[in-house]
Amino acid sequence: MQLIWLRSDLRVHDNTALARACAHGPTLAIWLYSPQQWHAHDDAPCKVDFWLRNVHEVSERLAELNIPLLIRKADHWAQAPAVLLQVCREHGVQALHLNEEYGVNETRRDQAVGQVLAQAGIALHRYLDQLLFKPGSILTRNGGYFQVFSQFRKVCLERLHLGLPALQRTIERQALGTVASDPVPEAVAGFPSPPDSLRDLWPAGEPEAHRRLQRFVEDAVDAYQVQRDIPAVAGTSQLSAYLAAGVISPRQCLHQALAHNQGEIDSGNRGVQTWLNELLWREFYKHILVGYPRVSRHRAFRQDTEALPWRHAPEELKAWQEGRTGIPIIDAAMRQLLATGWMHNRLRMIVAMFLTKNLLIDWREGERFFMRHLIDGDLAANNGGWQWSASTGTDAAPYFRIFNPINQSRRFDSRGSFIKQWLPELANADEKYVHNPLPDGGLFTSNDYPPPIVDLGSSRQRALEAFKSLAARQHPGFEP
Repeated sequence: MQLIWLRSDLRVHDNTALARACAHGPTLAIWLYSPQQWHAHDDAPCKVDFWLRNVHEVSERLAELNIPLLIRKADHWAQAPAVLLQVCREHGVQALHLNEEYGVNETRRDQAVGQVLAQAGIALHRYLDQLLFKPGSILTRNGGYFQVFSQFRKVCLERLHLGLPALQRTIERQALGTVASDPVPEAVAGFPSPPDSLRDLWPAGEPEAHRRLQRFVEDAVDAYQVQRDIPAVAGTSQLSAYLAAGVISPRQCLHQALAHNQGEIDSGNRGVQTWLNELLWREFYKHILVGYPRVSRHRAFRQDTEALPWRHAPEELKAWQEGRTGIPIIDAAMRQLLATGWMHNRLRMIVAMFLTKNLLIDWREGERFFMRHLIDGDLAANNGGWQWSASTGTDAAPYFRIFNPINQSRRFDSRGSFIKQWLPELANADEKYVHNPLPDGGLFTSNDYPPPIVDLGSSRQRALEAFKSLAARQHPGFEP
């Protein structure tokens, strides 16, 4: 008997570990729920609900293949080895199959599982699945992990020219066995179910993920390089939650996008090229987790920036979290996050830079808040994005590059459509003033909307001085 341990790969099609397990013989599947561990990782209730709904869907697809799905609790990952060993002994399992995950805690968990099973004479098979390239296979000439995306991207494209990662063969139905599937929990204590309005935005299951991919490739990818920055337009794939949970694979995304581009990898349709870049950014940050494990431990990639004088400003942090900073594009973005479990990527950069530069609040506060609310929360991408914005990370924005949120708003939401959607108190504001309700002269004010909690000009200068002071202390004679 073979056992497939489902984690961030909640699908039947193009699932490497599942396909390999089935190729070895009769197969069982198992999924562990770990509420204590999820709390420690700041996983959002809406993300846990999304997992549960997708586990239910994958259980039904597995049942069609006569593959039972067992559900077990391992409150903390330290309990996973014992739980899995017990299941293996109960069902005469010869080998456990799993797709690799890459955080520090995930790596330690899987190593512990492998050691316990080995002592019992049970094999462990691990597979590359959630990435196109195995971490450690894309390296600099000196044998290190890339720290600059453009260099990483160049090597990835060269590898893709040599051959695309292959899709797994369709799994055939196995003979009906005697083991019954377990019911999938509707909810997990400590993770309240989100409102139906949020669930409706994110239907579960592989068919929905592929419908989104098909719609994006057919209707939006050609203009992706332009529309991806406009939050009021449905110009993105809306696949991030499905990729994070493994409801769809990056290989499936890659193959369909390139088919639309007549197989061209770094030429042809600019929209496809731009979207492929986004898939490679996702890849890049996963490789960073492995090459530089300190980023999994709440540490800055650029270790010198640990000495930055971050401000303790709980009231300003709370205003940012609740979408009442008095900067419309910031508040609209935060309210989108709270209501939908998702935020447009351009807006993620804008709100992150506002928190870390204009408010000079530690990026870790923002990273944690995002993880506690994002349905697509992913350690690598979330950490990478926050450290980029805070100028503490790999390939990060230079410290002197500080977005002006009002200018960003005027550029990417010129008519204020996105702002008005999420800030009803500004619904009647003139387009000219909706980006800044208290312009010089007070030509538009709203009694229902707060004044800005910070002056953008002076706060920008404060951030510049903090970074310059850090450099001067660490490098005497530093001239900015």
